[in-house]
Amino acid sequence: MNKADLIDAMAEDAGISKAAAKKALDSFTDNVTNALANGGRVSLVGFGTFSTSERSAREGRNPQTGKKIQIPAKTVAKFKAGSELSNKL
Repeated sequence: MNKADLIDAMAEDAGISKAAAKKALDSFTDNVTNALANGGRVSLVGFGTFSTSERSAREGRNPQTGKKIQIPAKTVAKFKAGSELSNKL
């Protein structure tokens, strides 16, 4: 399912226009992004938790040349599925 499919499904389920569903989805993703960027987390009981994790710097290899390269440290987004979502999968 891509973003357009999700918007269509949300509009149909909620009985709203596609424009309103797109606005709601964009608001959700913007708010989750902002919370994670500020070091917070977003918990949706039963669905899951969005959080961030620090990845330390490490040494890697360029797969084409085999040359060693330094991969810098960075912050990555994580998602942990909640119990209801896990049970349905």
